[in-house]
Amino acid sequence: MDLQMVMQELEALGKERTKKMYISNGAHEPLFGVATGQMKPISKKIKKDQSLAEELYATGNYDAMYFAGVIADPLVMTEADFDRWMDAAYFYMLSDYVVAVTLSETDIAQTVADKWIASGEELRMSAGWSCYCWLLGNRPDAEFNTNKIASMLDQVKNTIHDSPERTKSAMNNFLYTVGVSYLPLHDKAVENAKAVGTVELKRDEKKSSFLIPSKNIQKEVDKGRIGFKRKYVRC
Repeated sequence: MDLQMVMQELEALGKERTKKMYISNGAHEPLFGVATGQMKPISKKIKKDQSLAEELYATGNYDAMYFAGVIADPLVMTEADFDRWMDAAYFYMLSDYVVAVTLSETDIAQTVADKWIASGEELRMSAGWSCYCWLLGNRPDAEFNTNKIASMLDQVKNTIHDSPERTKSAMNNFLYTVGVSYLPLHDKAVENAKAVGTVELKRDEKKSSFLIPSKNIQKEVDKGRIGFKRKYVRC
């Protein structure tokens, strides 16, 4: 399939209700409003195609950009490629659920995520923390440096309340993910989550939402899900 064929298929799958939902979360035109599950039949036909993924991502169409992440071949992408994708990721559903997810399937994931976390840019920081969530929730505990993850937990505890809004959300998810999926630091994650308390997320023209990471971790403890790992990261 070429770019034109994929764009036509995506457009045919678009729904106005889904489009409005994406826009309410930060997407903007151009977009069709395609539910992600409806992309699976197209992705099965294509599988991985990095050149097509690059063409789709470059359209600036949200649905096409999302689908680019589905068919991308992360192992041929370089750090410069991921930086370029982040440059075009204009809201969190692209930064955290397309770019960060794709990055998490590479060997350079931690290096790039560390750089983004240190960048001071809201969506880059969000993508960096999110990438660690995808990594910790999928890969064996032995692949991570416990001292490094512990230091990151302390960074969250000390800075989350003063961080940009989308970064706060991703840092909250990091606390939760360590508490649930990284057994060596479960206790520390619980301790730091309690120290963090309630996290307020301020949203333009909407009421604030409030996150309580310690309660979310405890819910998973109660369900016996501590140590949970995803079998796959990308759909």
